[in-house]
Amino acid sequence: MIAISFLGKGKYEKSFHRRNLPHLYYNDGTYFITFRLANSIPLEALKKLQLNQKSKTDEQNKRLFKKYDSLLDSSDYGEKYLSIPKVAEIVKFTLHFPDQKDYKLICYTIMPNHVHLVFELLKLNKGISKIMQSIKRISATESNLFLCRRGKFWQDESFDRLVRDDKELYFIIKYVLLNPVNAGLVEKWTDWKYTYCNKNYLVL
Repeated sequence: MIAISFLGKGKYEKSFHRRNLPHLYYNDGTYFITFRLANSIPLEALKKLQLNQKSKTDEQNKRLFKKYDSLLDSSDYGEKYLSIPKVAEIVKFTLHFPDQKDYKLICYTIMPNHVHLVFELLKLNKGISKIMQSIKRISATESNLFLCRRGKFWQDESFDRLVRDDKELYFIIKYVLLNPVNAGLVEKWTDWKYTYCNKNYLVL
């Protein structure tokens, strides 16, 4: 992993990380993050996706994400622990816990094998890496206890994107809310129990 930290955009601290997925973090801003259960995408399918990761343009990254998310929605591969109500409730709690502490929670949807999350970082937040580590660590520990299992629960990396303007935010919120509908799980987004949207950001 390569990590570079420097000051950019005035007083903002920016860091870039690349492992399998690119990560670009500022110490403020609005983020769209997708994280998934371990082994939720077949390795061969993931390798095919990673062939495109040398491309760094915004449009290419958007196309890559859509293929990635489509695989998660359509795949029968791996466990679907997040479809278990108790597990979904555990994840829901961990998403709401940092709200008004590290971030302003905008929306999320908890799908059977992955989570879409949108938030705006607050001042003096502890940083996206630490926020996501806490969410994953706590939810994994509690879920494994409930499921009477051991081992890796979440995939290490998340697919994240800095939201650049209000127009992009509008379409991202719409995408997140409609994910269960487009995956054929419900007819209306409000029918999916584990979808949330802050009332100030409702677009549907």
